[in-house]
Amino acid sequence: MLEIFFTVLRRDLLLVIRRRSDLFTTLVFFVITVSLFPLGIGPEMDTLRLIAPGVVWVAALLASMLALERLFAADFADGTLEQLLLTPQPLSLLVLGKILAHWMVTGLPLVLMAPILGLQYDLSAEALGMLMLTLLLGTPALSLIGAIGAALTLGLRGGGVLVALLVLPLFVPVLIFGAGAVEATVSGLGAEGHLSLLGAMLVLALLLGPLASAMALRVSME
Repeated sequence: MLEIFFTVLRRDLLLVIRRRSDLFTTLVFFVITVSLFPLGIGPEMDTLRLIAPGVVWVAALLASMLALERLFAADFADGTLEQLLLTPQPLSLLVLGKILAHWMVTGLPLVLMAPILGLQYDLSAEALGMLMLTLLLGTPALSLIGAIGAALTLGLRGGGVLVALLVLPLFVPVLIFGAGAVEATVSGLGAEGHLSLLGAMLVLALLLGPLASAMALRVSME
């Protein structure tokens, strides 16, 4: 089973390398969104430090959502998804491989870019480290939750809008605790509680997300 998991993962990563526009669209959107706020608000460092966690997290959430519609769309269009449904291996395992590839393409670059963009908001080294840690815990949860919405709206007209309506309420807790951990660090308070809840949401999404996405795919393909 692990062999086919890594096969699906490697295949999706190779497809992204051939279609680099998918990678750059998400990353450029994130960079532009985060960078526009200091230009619009002005050079008041106290204000920028105050809004930085929320701005970066909202931009990361929207950037992740931007690529959700394409998670299963290409496989649905060329018939690959039908073949995956017929394999003897658990569909949830194959879906997990696709979600991991999606996160490596959309979530991981955001995690790596966030500390550099956070310098625009005069964040301390400790706050930048916490920002990176929260995104490292939160963005996989966003991909796992978003995959459920992408599977439910597969093949529907206006699927991108429907995905946003379905998954946005589920994204809100991740956003609150992710930004809250950074805010607590900036204020000098402990962020352990926020990180614990963020980690718990990641574990829950990891356990239930692939199963729910696999069930939604079977429903969408019928």
